Amino acid sequence: MAATRVLAAGALQGFHGASILKQSFSIKQRALHLTKPRRLFTCRALYNPQVRIKEEGQPETLDYRVFFIDNSGKKVSPWHDIPLHLGNGVFNFIVEIPKESSAKMEVATEEPYTPIKQDTKKGKLRYYPYNINWNYGLLPQTWEDPTHANTEVDGAFGDNDPVDVVEIGEMRGKIGQILKVKPLAALAMIDEGELDWKIIAISLDDPKASLVNDVHDVEKHFPDYALKVISETNESWAKLIKRSVYAGDLSLV
Repeated sequence: MAATRVLAAGALQGFHGASILKQSFSIKQRALHLTKPRRLFTCRALYNPQVRIKEEGQPETLDYRVFFIDNSGKKVSPWHDIPLHLGNGVFNFIVEIPKESSAKMEVATEEPYTPIKQDTKKGKLRYYPYNINWNYGLLPQTWEDPTHANTEVDGAFGDNDPVDVVEIGEMRGKIGQILKVKPLAALAMIDEGELDWKIIAISLDDPKASLVNDVHDVEKHFPDYALKVISETNESWAKLIKRSVYAGDLSLV
């Protein structure tokens, strides 16, 4: 995970001038226009997600969970039940780790209804060594298949998690908040031998969202590959939820 932190920091440092992002993606440019984004799957998603957050336990404890509750009072999964695609290149993004915080929160992919919890290592809660400067979270209905070797990224296999998002806007999100975002770029990270995609995105509600559209080459060249990554991992999730691939310990509810 240390390597993941370095990648996200580098992306943000390079954002304003776009040069670091461009260098990061130079080896991928051959793949930008090879395929058009495929039809996105939704399965049993809530097309108009009217959900609220329910906290169980105390923050920064091993028992703390953030559940998603629908209008009927039922628990739903932020991973499986929130739609991915909103149309016109806009996607739902679920905040796990708010900007200016350090607790390493994540969707518990192996627990029923996949609530958000704090990550642990050897029984201890995990923290970044600093407050991060962006909202970090996931794209629902995506999955990086650990049995699929990506030939465009040295044959690396997926990390068995939803796709990560670094949202670079000014607003500080809340744990479990659903934001509408536009992807700007995709960074391929090899983390302990596994492929760990990072989608760089910005909230449509951010006051600088229109400015980002004008950043030279980022909008023109990179979103196609970002959309390709989103589409492919959404297809992997659809196979997972249909049980056409082995789920292992992952919760599918």
